[in-house]
Amino acid sequence: MPNMFHRTMTVNGFSKAYAMTGMRLGYMAAPARLAKAATTVQSQITSCAGSISQAAGVAALSNVSEEEMEANVRIMKGKRDYVVGELQKMEGVTLGSVPDGAFYVLPDVSSYYGGDDAELCLDLLKKKELALVPGESFGAPGTIRISYATSMEELGIAMKKLREFLEEC
Repeated sequence: MPNMFHRTMTVNGFSKAYAMTGMRLGYMAAPARLAKAATTVQSQITSCAGSISQAAGVAALSNVSEEEMEANVRIMKGKRDYVVGELQKMEGVTLGSVPDGAFYVLPDVSSYYGGDDAELCLDLLKKKELALVPGESFGAPGTIRISYATSMEELGIAMKKLREFLEEC
């Protein structure tokens, strides 16, 4: 499209691509007038990224090869596919879409607990010692948020506990 360069900004972060969750480090590339406007807003909201996060970001950009990044993407897709496959086997659980860039999946479990995802998560924690986050916290009531940014061993345990819990409901 004509003149898109002057109207385009790219905003990204290190959390997913470089597995730096919690570091709260991101960047923006934009024409000067847009960058200046964003800086004005940002300066009133936050001070700056911590020095440790900044050093980690520099190390990620300097030392992580494209091959390593591609290998990490394959690993995460494998974990995602495992979790999605296990969820699809669970009665009363549906999945609206398969994530394509996040570490989380939000399966619909509204057929349990009358759709009260918070109560379901509390009972799941009490009965199976499995901590999941109610989807209502993310504007998706009736769902639960499952992170697959952990080991395959932990995912296997979590999926087994979730399946057993739902079968007992």
